[in-house]
Amino acid sequence: MRRVRVAIVESSAIVVEGLRALLAQSADFDVVFAAESLEVLVSRFGVVAPDMVVVGSQCYAPANMRAQWVELKSVALVALMTTVREESYMRQFDSVVNLYDSPQQLLQNLRRAVEQNETNPYDDSHDLSEREQDVLVLVAKGLSNKEIADALNISPHTVISHRKNIVHKTGIKSVAGLTVYAMLNNLITLE
Repeated sequence: MRRVRVAIVESSAIVVEGLRALLAQSADFDVVFAAESLEVLVSRFGVVAPDMVVVGSQCYAPANMRAQWVELKSVALVALMTTVREESYMRQFDSVVNLYDSPQQLLQNLRRAVEQNETNPYDDSHDLSEREQDVLVLVAKGLSNKEIADALNISPHTVISHRKNIVHKTGIKSVAGLTVYAMLNNLITLE
């Protein structure tokens, strides 16, 4: 696996340096930039060229970062939670890490964010891909993530990524709502 280029957007120097030291111990990540605001990162984006952006929860970030800054559409976005934030803000992230996560949990969540972003990068389309439709049909049939993964020969993490994208594209979070959506779009029938 190639090393993932990480940019950190966080106002606390202590948090930035702690995260930088932790990631330096991993063969998977390279911290290439740190800034106190997304505006500074975006202005240097072409030079920095990160694969992942970790955004501290106390930094200003709109609830539509990828729409506001097209540069962020191609990177994995990770929220570094130091305070509670509203759900609409949190939905735009590929992963969430907590200040109190263990080093192993943090690295695992960052790897998962990269995998999710490579598997299903965000775009402006609200049309479900064929694989997302397959997952939606199995969700509507009441299968668990593991059962869906087994049925489609994919990992449970990939199923979670597809489900996250389905929710992002449809705006529907409940299984019942997704089932109705599948019926209305002729993906399933009443039988």
